[in-house]
Formats: sequence, structure tokens, C-alpha cells
Amino acid sequence: MAWRTPRNAARCRPVHTCVKKIGFLSFGHWSDTPYSQVRTASDALLQSVELAVAAEEIGADGAYFRVHHFARQLASPFPLLAAAAARTSRIELGTAVIDMRYENPLYMAEDAGAADLISGGRLQLGISRGSPEQVIDGYRYFGYAPAEGQSDADMAREHARVFLEVLTGEGFAQPNPRPMFPNPPGLLRIEPHSPGLRDRIWWGAGTRATAEWAAEQGMNLMSSTLLTEDTGVPFHQLQAEQIQRFRDAWAAAGHEREPRVSVSRSIFPIVSDLDRQLFWHERASTDQVGYLDGGNARFGRTYAGEPDKLIAELAEDEAIAAADTLLLTVPNQLGVEYNAHVIESVLKYVAPELGWR
Repeated sequence: MAWRTPRNAARCRPVHTCVKKIGFLSFGHWSDTPYSQVRTASDALLQSVELAVAAEEIGADGAYFRVHHFARQLASPFPLLAAAAARTSRIELGTAVIDMRYENPLYMAEDAGAADLISGGRLQLGISRGSPEQVIDGYRYFGYAPAEGQSDADMAREHARVFLEVLTGEGFAQPNPRPMFPNPPGLLRIEPHSPGLRDRIWWGAGTRATAEWAAEQGMNLMSSTLLTEDTGVPFHQLQAEQIQRFRDAWAAAGHEREPRVSVSRSIFPIVSDLDRQLFWHERASTDQVGYLDGGNARFGRTYAGEPDKLIAELAEDEAIAAADTLLLTVPNQLGVEYNAHVIESVLKYVAPELGWR
């Protein structure tokens, strides 16, 4: 049973931007269970590369991957990004997000520079303080602990500061007067250096205040389907306020370039019997309010339904309208073929009717 595009198309309201980059976001789960087509870590990694290839072929703009430690999910991102870069030529490749509590910022800058050069400058790296963990203070097992009087969030921001600083390519390390190989003059920088990568770093902000901080640091804004605060308004309105505060803070900081803003959404057009079987129960999804990390949090809804229903509902989503990039969260354990179908359905039946394409 195929769906045909409706004649009366809803149009995107001009909140900030309409035409968008549209990519996917995968958490890279694997589980050795009967329903999963991703049984092992090898399956998760190889299928992630294949989905990036498939997404590029059907016209998507980005392949983004979540990073979780101590979990049966994608973790170390740079081998994966480099592998996907070697198999693709156009699509953006990114993370959403790398938990900076776990990172050595200089070693990370080397890995990021190498992967970006392999990609030809297509990396879009989302970084952040991170999310609730699988283990208690997992970053301590990686050799990192907050300094006296600091929180783990403070430590993450300090790691981010150093990372951003070394990505500029300025020399800072005193050269050995008797080096094994000849050095260029002056202080030495992290190599390999990839010009322009500094402008392609995003901060995953869970609140309005952290979005403002990200703008002050000159990072793009990445906002997901979760905000770790709740003011009682619908999720998309709270997120739209977050985006506006980010843009206001960016303008006040006087940065020269135009920032980018992404939001994540779970969107499932029902255009086949299999879609209906898998997602019919999500058609009445609503926002959820929960308790996370010691405070209230608001979780965004899932959008599922026939394309005309989705078009009408998504036209009212103020945060999507305000963003220039939309990341579609995909159920990766359903396999590459089905996830490519979901992405293509959004691109074919929904995006053009909203002016996103």
C-alpha cells in the first residue's frame, strides 16, 4: 500500500528558516535478541557505515551518531566517522554528542583533525557535558576527575575550552631543540590540523542557559528531544525559546559567521503496512515530563502517522521552523533497509510539502 502526496500542502511558517539540511541520528544500539537486526558491536558499526552510504544515495544531508560509554551502543566515534567518510563523498558526518567528561582534548583534536581531512571537511562534531551514565562517575575510569571545587559539568566545559583552543591551529608547545625530525619555526600545534573544523563544533545544550553559553563560545547549537528543564509550555515552544536565546547571545557576542542550529525529532511517516504495524501506537504520542539529574525534564513527542497528518502537525512545531538542520532519530535495530526507508519517506512525502526541500 503506497502513499501519494496530498494536493493541498501545508507550508512552513517563516519563523527563521524553512529550507533545511535533513540527516539521521543513530544511537547504534545492538542486542542479541530475536527482534534485533543488530546483534553485535560489529553489526552496529558496519551497519552505521552502510546507513550513511544509503542516506547519501537517497539525498539526505547528514549522518550523525550518538556516543555512549559502558553501553551496548556506539562509543568511540572517530574510527566510525573516518570509515563513513571513506565510503561517502557529500553527506555531512557528525556526532550528537561526545561526552567531554571522558575526553583528552588534545588527543581528541588529533583524531578529529584526521577524520575531518579524510572526509574532505565534512565533519560536524556535537560535544557536550553528556547524559546520565550507565555507571557511576564513568569518566573516572578513563582517568578524569573534577578539580577541587569543580563539578563534572565544569570539567566537561574545561575540556571543551581546550579542545576549541587547539583546533584554531595556533602553536602552543615548545619544540625540542634537538628533534628527531626538523620542526617548522615557532611553537608547535596539534597535527594534523584541519582548517575550518573549529567552526563546525556544536554544543548539545539541555537548557536555555547552556544554549546562551554555547553561543558565547562560538559553537553551533544542537538541541535534542530532551530539555533538562520544564516551564509548563509545550516542548517545541520551550525549545524555540532556547534557540532564540542562543541567537540573541550569538549576536551580542559579535561573532562574524552565521551559526547553525539543529533539532532532533522522531518522525515516522506511515506509508506501508509495515510502518503501520510498527508505529501505529505512536500516533497519539504527546510530550512527557519526567525527573532527570535532580530536576524536572521535558521530553518531546514522537511524530507518527500518515503524511498529511504529519505535515499538519509538523507545520506547528516552532523549534523545527527555527532550526536550519533536522536530525531524524532512527530505530537502528530495525536494520539499514528499513531505516533508509524511514528517511526516504520523510524526504519524499513530508519535507517538500513543508518547504524543507
